[in-house]
Amino acid sequence: MRVRTVLAASAAATALVLTLPASLAVAAPQGAQAAPVPICREGKVAVEASRTDRPHIIHVRVRNNGDRTCAIDRIPTVTFGALDGAAQPVPPTESRPYRVGAGKAAYATVRTIARTDDQAARVVRSVTVAADPSHRGKAFSARSLGARHGVKVYEPVTTWWHATQGRADRALDRAT
Repeated sequence: MRVRTVLAASAAATALVLTLPASLAVAAPQGAQAAPVPICREGKVAVEASRTDRPHIIHVRVRNNGDRTCAIDRIPTVTFGALDGAAQPVPPTESRPYRVGAGKAAYATVRTIARTDDQAARVVRSVTVAADPSHRGKAFSARSLGARHGVKVYEPVTTWWHATQGRADRALDRAT
């Protein structure tokens, strides 16, 4: 799998998030008038991944099961088996908070490979998804994602989190 290097600013932001305690407040997105919200605790969010009718596309959902709005990184962290690197965001962006209301969900769409016949593709037996880089994430077996023989991966990309799955799908289609 060829993975582009992460921008230094994005890596710095991720490192900062990893060192912050969950109780530390995160500022609202630029231009918003809302009060700061805490980073979502991993135990308060449920992560799901599911297959689609396209073999190289995975739908991802995170649900805030807490009783208050909290923030996750606007870029899902999606890794593949023991391969180095993570799916890159499309369009390219830096880490920032994404607010998820209590009981609400956020959605992303992941493309694991551009061409399913790509000879450079690697095959992995699991995909791990985290709502935020400070979380360990949840691993999904290839079989649970409808890939009996493994998930093919080469230059994977992910959308940012969106309010609906349809918006995430359209964002991927526009970006690729």
